Parts: sequence; C-alpha cells; structure tokens
Amino acid sequence: MSFIEDAQKILRENIRDYGMFIALFIIVAIFTIATDGLFVSPRNIVNLVNQTGYIAVLAVGMTLVIVIRHIDLSVGFLAGFLGAIAAVAMVQWGLPVIVVIPFVLGLGILAGRLTSFMVADLGIPAFVATLAGWLGYRGAIQLVTRSTGTIIISNAAFNAIGNGFIPEVSFVEILPGMHKLTLILGLLSIVIFTSSEFINRVRMQRQNIEVSSIEIFTFKLVVVTALIGGITWIIAGYKGLSWTAVVVLIVVILYHFMTTKTVLGRHIYAVGGNPEAAELSGISVKRITHVVFGSMGMLSALAGILYASRLQSATTTAGQLFELDAIAAAFVGGVSAAGGVGSVIGSLIGALVMTSLTNGMNLMGIDISYQYIVRAIVLAAAVIFDVTTRRTGK
Repeated sequence: MSFIEDAQKILRENIRDYGMFIALFIIVAIFTIATDGLFVSPRNIVNLVNQTGYIAVLAVGMTLVIVIRHIDLSVGFLAGFLGAIAAVAMVQWGLPVIVVIPFVLGLGILAGRLTSFMVADLGIPAFVATLAGWLGYRGAIQLVTRSTGTIIISNAAFNAIGNGFIPEVSFVEILPGMHKLTLILGLLSIVIFTSSEFINRVRMQRQNIEVSSIEIFTFKLVVVTALIGGITWIIAGYKGLSWTAVVVLIVVILYHFMTTKTVLGRHIYAVGGNPEAAELSGISVKRITHVVFGSMGMLSALAGILYASRLQSATTTAGQLFELDAIAAAFVGGVSAAGGVGSVIGSLIGALVMTSLTNGMNLMGIDISYQYIVRAIVLAAAVIFDVTTRRTGK
C-alpha cells in the first residue's frame, strides 16, 4: 500500500479524531492570511491561550458530563460565584491564597455533588437540575457582590495565575530575547512525546496489534514535533509560557490519563455507551454520575479562579454564557450527543477552535452579530459531522 493510500485509509478510519485538528489548522491559516500574520504573532498567541484557559477547563469537565449522557447548565454562574467567593475570602476575610484555592475547589466539588444527588439519587433530569443551579448561582453571585459591586483583587500571587508567566532561567546565555525555560520545556515535551510513541508502537507490535506503516508513523512524529516546536518558539518570543497555560496543560494531562489509562475512565465510557449494560456488568452508574458531576463542579471552581485572576476582580456578570461556550467547545471537539464518545484532547481543541474564531474575527473587525452567526454555523457543522460519522460507522 502506498503512502497516500495508507494516509487516506487512516484518515477515513479516524476522521472523528483528526477532523477537529484539520478544522483548527484551516481556521489558523485563514486568519493568519486575513490579518497579515497578526493572528500568529507571539503576543496574540499568548493572549489567545489565556483567553481559552477557563473555557478549556470547563470543556474538559463538560465532555465527561455529555459522555455519560447528561448536560450541566449551571457551570457558568457556578464558576462566577466561586470566583467571587475566592475574592471575598482574600479581600474581606483576609485568607491567604494557599488556603483560598483548595477551599474554593472543595466548594466546587460539593456543588457538583449536590447536582449529582438530584440527578442520580432523586432521578431529576440533568437539564432541569442544572437549570435550577443556573438560576440559583446567578442569584448567589449577585448577593455576594451586592454590597460592594465589583470586588477588586489586589493579591499579586492570585492575579499571577491569570496574568503571570513562568520564571526565566538565568544560567542559559543563548538566543537573546527568547524565553529559555519555555524552549527547554518545549524540547522536553517533544522528547517525551516521541519516546512514548515509539514505546507504544513497540508494545502494540509485540501484542500483534496492527500499527500504521513506518512512513505514516514518521509523518505523524514530524508533524506533531513541528507543531509543538512552532508553538513553543512563538510563545518563547514574547514572555514565555503563562501560568494559565500551565494549569490547563496539567488538567488536560491528568484527565487524559484518567480517561484512557484507568478503570474509572473505562467505566465512564461504558456508562455513556450503554448505562443499562454497564449496570448489569457491575458498574455503579450512580457512583460514576457522582464522580463526573463532582469533577465538573471542581473544574467550574478552577475556571472561576482563572477568570477572576485574569480580570483581577469579581463581577456580577462573571460566568455569563460560560456554559454555552463549554458545551460548544465539547461538541466541536468531537463529543457525541448520543453519549459514550468524546476525548479530553478533543475538548481542548474544541475550545481553541471557538476562541480562535472569536479572536480572529475581532482582529478583522467583524461585527459581533456576524461573529455569533459564524460560531453557530461551526457548532451546527460539528453536530452534523457527529451524526453523519456515526451513521457511516453503523
């Protein structure tokens, strides 16, 4: 089989996985040309990553919620409310950041478990239970900010989470003007990725599992290496890797490992694929529902922290429409409305796609009305793509 035929076969069999990457590449190419390169400038890429942060975190949690055939409409105002709680804890209660962050994350888990109690134990549809949460948290954030209005956060350590960058290394005297530690981390990422791919390929061959041709394997390594290297070089040309990007990467790595390498991850997808069959096989659907919604609550708290840190304040409108952005990112990233299908990496790419659309159209000066229409078309196309590929698969 030739290289072209092999590539076409792999693309057809993995169109759901590769489609979102192709879409992101096309979007980046279009906006790069339309803005004369401004879209891929170091400053804009760093801003784009920071803008994507809280939506990407929410999208990761939302992906798992949709995978188990539920939805969570409360995450937007829950994030805004918990961000306000963090602000109150630091500004009015005088608590240190090291106490505030785990405290707020814990509140997020409790909020998620409250939702899962209504869904799993009381049998209330998730749409209704989380709509009640949407209303409740919207009122709660207004109560918290009523006396002072916008709460200004002056804590430098907290604000660095959304606006700061990883430190530079002073012992490396090469490439002046470039952020050396970011370059080192990028190189380390390439080494880890390449090594893991080789190890995985050897393991599959020993188990007599079919692998792609050496040409396709090499092409994949070259493309991904070039992508990581290019992004690293662009970011290093500004101020380096932001703390927001570090937080998002940690979340994505942990959840990707959990969903692909652990028993819990397999149980989540089993419940999403067929809850009745999962229950009969000994998997507790209630327990999985509690875990997923608890996780969603914790990630909502983290998103609220990222957003409040980025704005350096807590506002009454914080969290508005976050839930819709997260749902859109999850669907664009490949999660199936039928449940059982979706990936953490896909949710990250979906968040980047949606944020890139907004960022690129803002750079082009496109009216906000048309921006919403374009984003609606992209979301509809993603859902149509999902339905079409599932029918083809059948």
